[in-house]
Formats: sequence, structure tokens, C-alpha cells
Amino acid sequence: MLVKAYSAAIQGIDAQIITIEVNCSKGIKFFLVGLPDVSIKESHERITSALNVNGIKFPRNQIVVNMAPADVRKEGAAYDLPLAIAILAGAEKIKSDKIGDYLITGELSLDGALKPVKGVLPMAIKAKECGFKGIILPSVNTREAAVVKDLEVYGAENIIDVIQFFNGEKELERTIVDPEKEFFDNQNLIDLNFSEVKGQENVKRAIEVACAGGHNILLIGSPGAGKSMLAKRIPSILPPLTLDESLETTKIHSVAGKINHNGSLITTRPFRSPHHSISMVAMVGGGSYPQPGEISLAHNGVLFLDEMAEFSRSVLEVLRQPLEDRYISISRAKSSVEFPAGFMLAASMNPCPCGNYNNPNKPCVCTTAQVQKYLNRISGPLMDRIDIQVEIVPVPFEDISDFRPAESSEAVRTRVINARKIQEKRFAKEAGIYCNAQMTTRLLHKHARPDAAGLVKLRDAMERLSLSARAYDRILRVARTIADLEEAPNIEVHHLAEAISYRNLDRENWAG
Repeated sequence: MLVKAYSAAIQGIDAQIITIEVNCSKGIKFFLVGLPDVSIKESHERITSALNVNGIKFPRNQIVVNMAPADVRKEGAAYDLPLAIAILAGAEKIKSDKIGDYLITGELSLDGALKPVKGVLPMAIKAKECGFKGIILPSVNTREAAVVKDLEVYGAENIIDVIQFFNGEKELERTIVDPEKEFFDNQNLIDLNFSEVKGQENVKRAIEVACAGGHNILLIGSPGAGKSMLAKRIPSILPPLTLDESLETTKIHSVAGKINHNGSLITTRPFRSPHHSISMVAMVGGGSYPQPGEISLAHNGVLFLDEMAEFSRSVLEVLRQPLEDRYISISRAKSSVEFPAGFMLAASMNPCPCGNYNNPNKPCVCTTAQVQKYLNRISGPLMDRIDIQVEIVPVPFEDISDFRPAESSEAVRTRVINARKIQEKRFAKEAGIYCNAQMTTRLLHKHARPDAAGLVKLRDAMERLSLSARAYDRILRVARTIADLEEAPNIEVHHLAEAISYRNLDRENWAG
């Protein structure tokens, strides 16, 4: 008997329907074709054990299983459940009339229990697009899939539950989630707050400007000055995710297997802080079967590189393209996938090997050459892509001992949101552009043109600091954001002066 069941393969952050065709006839051999990897070939043993433990004998027929399309590589144990159901239906051990209505996924343990799988949200979205009635999957994955409206989501604990469901002997419990309620109820759940940070008002202002325009920022200063503390609070003043951004972010984390089994949507902006020993593949994504890396997991959020100068130069250099293009393309011999990588880069570093260069309280023991060599670990082209470079000095005792609360994240966030609304209106007709950091040269000339006095200020800064053409553009972008925070229609001289002050590493006195 020929039976078809349906599952899905993940390619990038999207799913592709896989048709599992099973033909049972007289004989004793088992054939599995359709470009399966080793983990799928091993599914025969897991299925056999799962059925035997639950009192069901594996069919004694010649079984031919084809996974179509045959030119798409299939990998992972998520095909265990659909393979088992299709084989049993082909051998007429369960009814097959409802199997084609559902997309099925799940890994089997040897006792028949269903284990969680990756990429459930893209699978559910694809199932709805292709007109399936519902999706059957492990119970721990149900809330993740249930955010897709108008799709019946059924979770099962054991393969027996699924068999009885198709035989009409048992009803599976449908999982229903209200994605809008889930999203808005958890949208503002952020623990860290700027009110907890004492002093550093100039740095807070720089971070506010960075968040208002989506600009990349580098905090440079001595150990213990508060660089990490400030950076970890950046998500608390960023605009909240939209529902579409939340779904896209959740898809990426679903494919990477990073979704909490008790959760559904990711409702707050991601904050990823990889260790400086991270490999290039772990940063950008890849592998034999490409998976999203840290830059994609930070999509719609913040990628924080603590002690940036300690990262491998090759790891830092691969950031240059996604910082500009906001996606990463990973190519293999037979295919290529694209992962979104629209993140805000926040980084921190010491100013020198000992960490005390320009520290007013401790002397620096490094030579000028050592300081310059340390700073040169960050290449010029990468540094030019960081709009805001701000120096941070240790907080004096008077500020540390001041118990009065500082300005809260909520107050700063309100100003950031207002500035973003101005930018959304400005770029409403520009596809793929929603903040000042993304402005092209054409848009800079249109929306960030300084007046005559501003041009004099810029020319003086360019000549004195020997700034590159890209740094010139960055200054104009940051100045436009500062003007937006003040709701000013035009860029004025003091906006440019503040933007130039955020190019700290371009100053003549840095490193001698």
C-alpha cells in the first residue's frame, strides 16, 4: 500500500515541505532513499525499539521509503515520528485517511516518548501557507507553534498518542495561544534599568543617541568604569519590538533551538554577548548544515562584544559586511542560505594593555607604541563602521555614594521612541530603511545636509582629525539623530559638535 505523510526541512530560517512516501509490499527488505543523512538512516532502529516497547511489531514487509524532493538534503531526528506513522499506515496497522491533513514532526526515544525538535515555528508557518489542517509535534514544542493563527496544533507525549489519534481512539489536546496578548503582556519585561547606574551622564547620553538612531557604539575606558553595566542596559531603552519583528526573531531562535519550551514568542529585544574566544563560524553561522550564528541571534537586538580587542581579528573582520548589508549569506557547494543580521553593535574595550591610559586615578605603564598596537587590533574599516566612540572614566566616589536614583530607562526610552517615530515617518517610502544609521548617501544629502556654519565646523574637524569619508557620513548620521531627539527639522552647529565629540578615537591626543 502506498501512503504519503508530510514533514518539513529547515533551510535558513524558512521551512520546506518534505513528502514521505512509503510503499509496503511482499518481502523483508527496508529501503530509505531521498538524500537522508546518517541520523535519519538510524531512525529505523529508534522506530523499531519505540514500537516494540509499546507492544507494536515493526511491519514484516518490504518497505520502500522516499523523502521527496530527493535533491534536498535531509538531516536530523525530527523525521522519526512522520516516518513511523507513514510506515505503520503503509502496512495498514493504522488508518491513513487523516494523515495527509497534518504536518508531522518529532524525534523518538527508544521507549516511544517524543523529544523536542528545532525550527517548529517556521514549520508551522509553512504548514499554514500550504493549507494543512494542523501540525502534530512533541508537547514541549506546542506553544511555539501555536502562535500561528488558524492552524490546529496538537502535542503528544508518546508515539502511541499519535497512533490512537489517527485511529480515532483518542483525541489530542489542542494548544491555543493568543499571540497578540502574549506579545503585549510580556513586551516590557526588562529587569535592568539605567536608574541603577551612578554618574556617567555623558556616556548615557551617547547610548541614548545610539539607540535613537540605531547607531553602533564603542565604549572605551579603564576596567571597572562601568562599560559592561551600561551596555547591558541598552535593551531597556530601545523601542519595543513590533509583532512582525517578534515573529522574525522567534523564527531565528527556533531554528537555532534557543526557544524556552515554556515560552512562545520572543517579546524583548535580544542581547547577545559572546565570549572573546568565539570562532568565526559561531559568530556568523555555518556548519555542514548551516545554522544561525551570534550575529543572527542578535537580529532586531544588540550584539555586545565585551573586550573587543581580545577577539580574533578574523572574527571581527567578518562583521564588516553584515554591519552594512544587515544579512549574512552562507554558501556551500550545492546551496546557499541567508540569515538576517540586522543588529546594533555595542562594544567595549580597554584603552591599552594595562587598562589605565587616560585614567585620572591610576598611572598607565604602557608605552605609546604599546597603546597604539593595542588599538590597532581593531581595523580602520571596522572602526569607521562604529558611529559613536565614547571614552568612559571611573565614577568618582561622590557619584557612587549618591543614593538618589538617576533618570530611569522608561524616561530615556520615551525620547528614543519619539525620535524613531520621526525617522519612521521620514523613511516611510524607503524600502528596508527605518532609522538614521541606515541612511544611504542619497538620503544623507536629502535629510542631513548641514548649513554653511555647519560645513565650516565639519571641514575643521575633518582636517584636524584626518577623518575618512565614511567617518564624515557617520558624523552626519549621528547629527541627524541628535536633531531628531530635539525634534529639530534641520541639523545645527551644536548637533554637529556633539556628533564630532563622539569620535573619541580620532582625536589627535589619543595614543600620543
